[in-house]
Amino acid sequence: MKIKPICIIPARAGSKRIKNKNIINFFGKPLIAYSILTAKKSKLFSKIIVSTDSKKIKKIAERYGAECPYIRKKNLSNDKSSTKDVLLDAIQKIKSEKVPYHFLIYPTAPLITNNDLIKAFNLIKDKRADALLTVSEFISHPLRALHFNKSYLKFKWPQYQKCNSQDLTNYYFDVGAFYIYKTSAIIDVKKFFLKKTIPYILPIKKSVDLNTYEDLRLLKLFYDTKNK
Repeated sequence: MKIKPICIIPARAGSKRIKNKNIINFFGKPLIAYSILTAKKSKLFSKIIVSTDSKKIKKIAERYGAECPYIRKKNLSNDKSSTKDVLLDAIQKIKSEKVPYHFLIYPTAPLITNNDLIKAFNLIKDKRADALLTVSEFISHPLRALHFNKSYLKFKWPQYQKCNSQDLTNYYFDVGAFYIYKTSAIIDVKKFFLKKTIPYILPIKKSVDLNTYEDLRLLKLFYDTKNK
């Protein structure tokens, strides 16, 4: 019998730019509820674990069907805490080192679907990769970026000024929706970005990294459009 992967959702209480970001009301539910419910709907996981330093978030997570078997330590719950350390801490706490794969789904990803999770999991297994991360292609090509130089606009890389975007190599950014890790690889290397990492490409309308209220407005717009 194949061992199902485990889903880890990191959700600390502190957030400077949007207060209580992970549990903010989002169309009638706490934002984190969408990640939990999507993970449940996929039927991929043996466990859905929320790693948090907050008893309030713990109660909300459990209400929507996740487990919260421990409260995360404060030294892993500040602005400088790495997601890699939070993931490794969760694996150690729940003793899941022998589970072949772990997903890490952010609590601010209501635009992803259960089908995204299923397709991504099939992809990492088919490619025999060590890690998978969600990416999206830049709308404007980064090699044609402008910057201010003594109050005047300049091309950051002038050699690309006359290039058409379609003639340049495609570049992608980390969406920050979810990641998948082969457990043995992340434990052995202890790096967040592993050498054999593959992309799961999301359309730009699923690619909002929530940091500001403007991001929240865009996230609501995309979610509302998706569900009409």
